Amino acid sequence: MKARGNVERRMYPCCVYVCLMLPCLGKYMALGSDLHLNVARGTQELSRIQSGLRRINKPAVKSIQSPDGDIIDCVLKLNQPALDHPKLKNKHIQESPSLRPTRTNPSEKHTRTHKFIQSWSQNGHCPIDTIPIRRSKESEIRHMNGSLKIYGQKSSGGVKPHSPAVPGPPTLNRHEHAISYLESGPYYGAKATINLWKPGVQMPNEFSLSQIWVLGGSFEDDLNSVEAGWQVSPEIYGDTNPRFFTYWTTSNEIVIGGSISPVSSSNGLQYDITILIWKDPNTGHWWLEYGDYIVGYWPSYLFTHLALYATTLEWGGEVVNSEPDGRHTTTRMGSGVFAESGYGRASYFKNLGFVDSSNALRSPSDLQTFATYPDCYDILGASNSDWGAFFYYGGPGLNPLCR
Repeated sequence: MKARGNVERRMYPCCVYVCLMLPCLGKYMALGSDLHLNVARGTQELSRIQSGLRRINKPAVKSIQSPDGDIIDCVLKLNQPALDHPKLKNKHIQESPSLRPTRTNPSEKHTRTHKFIQSWSQNGHCPIDTIPIRRSKESEIRHMNGSLKIYGQKSSGGVKPHSPAVPGPPTLNRHEHAISYLESGPYYGAKATINLWKPGVQMPNEFSLSQIWVLGGSFEDDLNSVEAGWQVSPEIYGDTNPRFFTYWTTSNEIVIGGSISPVSSSNGLQYDITILIWKDPNTGHWWLEYGDYIVGYWPSYLFTHLALYATTLEWGGEVVNSEPDGRHTTTRMGSGVFAESGYGRASYFKNLGFVDSSNALRSPSDLQTFATYPDCYDILGASNSDWGAFFYYGGPGLNPLCR
């Protein structure tokens, strides 16, 4: 999650440029003084990286080894990295929202789905007054060209739905979307239950995600956004597990960046996660609920436009297409099949909702859909009494009609 425009974006903890440097030292063995110069530079990078890790990986009250290889540190709430932000210094942490949205459809059904877990929680839990934080690794910075600055940042801050697909050769590292959206707010929150899959990602610098965007301001200038969902990003995490992502927390049960399991299978059991984002009508903070857990909030004073309300809500999928070998990527969105495949094969968002000015959670009746390149990834919306407003979405990327 992030705020854009005049607001700084929070980075994931990071560290690792030196791991790129050391394997290269061999080719400098015959270069005399150049070797000493490069060794010195490598030493400086190592020092910078270690300093960055100490700043980001806060002292732990307890550490838990996750089955997926992560180390989860239980850090005191008042010592979490988010509080290093200059606008959050000496600020009081709100422990819970003053009000939750009232539900206008209390009989909402959750049929044929099964409970998810975060992998780390199989091996322990964090003590009270601490929060679980995934420990950053040097090896992960290798995938970010050693940059502490960009590690964990996501470059896209929402989708401008009416932007036409540009004809001709696509740009490198193009972001492609299949979304449902509401515009012309004001809106005070968004909700959805999101089908959980493990899409294949072709290149380390690509990703595939499914999420909610809550947006305020202009796409041309000073856009604010808060975002939450699941993503597969080898560049950030060093693996292909689907992981819950957002950037602020008070919960001692949910790890930001923690892997989620189990995942859905084609024509098999379906798993999903429910996410609700809403603006506390008393404090103005934007809160995040993940399943039955209150995860945390984005303080209102971090934003310009979202300090008041959101103007656009979006739900859906996003991939990065880096055009490997001059062709469209095979990175999948959702389950990797097109929307018309339906339940059990295509990925879905269901029970879509928005929060209005009275703090009521309502089902939208005027949803629109948009796909950047429908031959690569598409979307199909509908509604019924079981799932409310919902849609299927996704696709395989490269195929005979998508090159």
